[in-house]
Amino acid sequence: MVMANPSLLLQSFFFFFLLPCLSSSCPEYQKQALLQFKSSILAINSSFHTLDSWNSSSSSCCLWDKVTCSSPSTSTSSVVIELHLSNLFARLMPSNLLAPLFLIRSLRVLSLSSNHLSGELPEEIGNLTKLNSLDLEENLLTVEIPFRLLDFKDLQSLLLGGNSLTWNNNMKLVPKCSLLRLSLRSCGLQGEIPEWISTQTNLSLLDLSMNQLHGPLPKWLAGFQTLSGLSLSHNKLSGSLPTALFRSSQLLNILALSHNNFSGELPKNIGDAKSLIILMLDGNNFSGPIPQSISQISNLVLLDLSRNRLSGNIFPVFDPQGNLWFADFSSNQFSGEVPTTFPLDIETLALGGNKFSGALPLNLKKLRNLERLELQDNNISGELPNSLLQISHLRVLNLRNNSLQGSIPKTLSNLQNLRILDLSSNNLTGEIPIEFVNHLTGMTPNLTSQTSGFSVLITLSSNFFSTEFAVNELIVNWKKYKQGLSSHYIDMYFLLDLSNNQLSSEIPASLGALKALKMLNLSFNKFFGKIPASLGDLQNVESLDLSHNKLSGPIPIAFTKLQQLTTLDVSNNKLTGQIPIGGQMNAMADPNFYANNSGLCGVQIRVSCPKDLPPTPKLQEHDNKEPWILLEAVGIGYPVGLILTIGIIFLAGYFNPSSPSNNRRRHHHHPHRLIRQRI
Repeated sequence: MVMANPSLLLQSFFFFFLLPCLSSSCPEYQKQALLQFKSSILAINSSFHTLDSWNSSSSSCCLWDKVTCSSPSTSTSSVVIELHLSNLFARLMPSNLLAPLFLIRSLRVLSLSSNHLSGELPEEIGNLTKLNSLDLEENLLTVEIPFRLLDFKDLQSLLLGGNSLTWNNNMKLVPKCSLLRLSLRSCGLQGEIPEWISTQTNLSLLDLSMNQLHGPLPKWLAGFQTLSGLSLSHNKLSGSLPTALFRSSQLLNILALSHNNFSGELPKNIGDAKSLIILMLDGNNFSGPIPQSISQISNLVLLDLSRNRLSGNIFPVFDPQGNLWFADFSSNQFSGEVPTTFPLDIETLALGGNKFSGALPLNLKKLRNLERLELQDNNISGELPNSLLQISHLRVLNLRNNSLQGSIPKTLSNLQNLRILDLSSNNLTGEIPIEFVNHLTGMTPNLTSQTSGFSVLITLSSNFFSTEFAVNELIVNWKKYKQGLSSHYIDMYFLLDLSNNQLSSEIPASLGALKALKMLNLSFNKFFGKIPASLGDLQNVESLDLSHNKLSGPIPIAFTKLQQLTTLDVSNNKLTGQIPIGGQMNAMADPNFYANNSGLCGVQIRVSCPKDLPPTPKLQEHDNKEPWILLEAVGIGYPVGLILTIGIIFLAGYFNPSSPSNNRRRHHHHPHRLIRQRI
């Protein structure tokens, strides 16, 4: 019989019994520090439940949510090394509640982004000398960035962007750390790009956007070979782009230099950066042609060259099977025919604000997955080709301010997913086809809850960083002004603009079926006849412009049902009769929006109606009785009821002088406005 080795038995006992005990424990002082942090939160917000697993009855804080401990060994027990506490708070919180966390000196990772933290960083943060990663982005922290963080030898990731921090540019720094990720976005940086960053040659991500940096792009920065993401947008940087920027790094995925003062021609070797996925150079002063080599970047997904002074009539020929998903060349000086040499699966193509001319190319239809096509503000002529109307996925079609002629084709009804159609400021004639209206299912209520098939925010993740970029907003004529619709919420807007053409017919009653519309603009045409009462069914419309036509008759009483209406313009027609009252029509009181008609009257324009004018007819629906009828009933019923009530009280022998309660409810309707812009 073989005897068991006592030492082996002892080791087995340790690993199977004692080691799990060690792994489930953490130092008591660390547990108490975390509990103190939670207690500080509850003192401000007693309904906070995110950290319910943090409680004193638990045997170890290593078992709590959002806490990571080190693995125990034969000589040490577990300690807290990571705290992932991002997105904890939805309300303003003072930064001093972080102080207990800074007592946990074993921390290597501390994530506190997007927490609405305000105030100064507690000085105790200097205790965390073992930090490898610190993320304080997207808070409301103020004052100067603590330089001592750069003395942490193990620090590799420092993310402070999106606060109101400031940086002392006069401080001469010699960092002891070797950073892989650095974000100082919106940190008040001024002057040239800080020289000390040149020592961080292992950087993978550098974000210095939204500061006040000026001067040229340093040669040392263009020579970094490990960069995957470089964002310098929204500064005042100038000069030309060095060719080394595209030659040095074969790892560069993101290059965002938008909204600076860069100038000169784009480097011809731009195609050498074959790993680029996002290239954003919009809002600068670049000139000359687009380098042909740009089409060699096979991984390119987002390309934004808008708002420059680029020119030429020859576009790069992109691989038909390429990955380019979004391309914006708007607001430049390109000329010639509308280019179509893009990948077949491109979804957004913005070519507006250039000098393109000639007819719309027939082979646009090969871009089969286009969802957003912008060709506004060019010199495009000819008729709308049927081939364009075969791109069935189109959600946004903007051809505003060109020289298009002919009628609106019936085949426009093929575009059943359209949500925004702008054909304004052209020379279109004829009528609005009934077939076109009946098949625009993208503007009917059954699709309003669906989200778009394309995202306008790109989130790029890797082992080193995760970041997101938003594309340019869509400029539309909204409520008499040109405004931008945020691309992030573009799918929530339904707009139809046919204004400033030569269209001449009665307005189709079927337009009332487009109940998802938020804006309908038919102004500056030659429409005649009566305004269809069915337009009162546009339950979501906020802006309705029928001005500068030849419309006659009364304004439909059905307009009192338009509860979202904030802008109504029927000026310069031949309308007569009383302007309806009730609902939002009471707020449509700008006389300019009724001017130059034959005989309108009403309280909105302070013009009394003739006594012999027949009253506005009531609506058929029970719930939409006209206010004048209600007022008439009140006018008769109130005195009669008052007399009867006084008589009953008098006969009863008592009188109660207490004031009656007012149970009327006021209903305020605010237009749904989601117009914003980012980056």
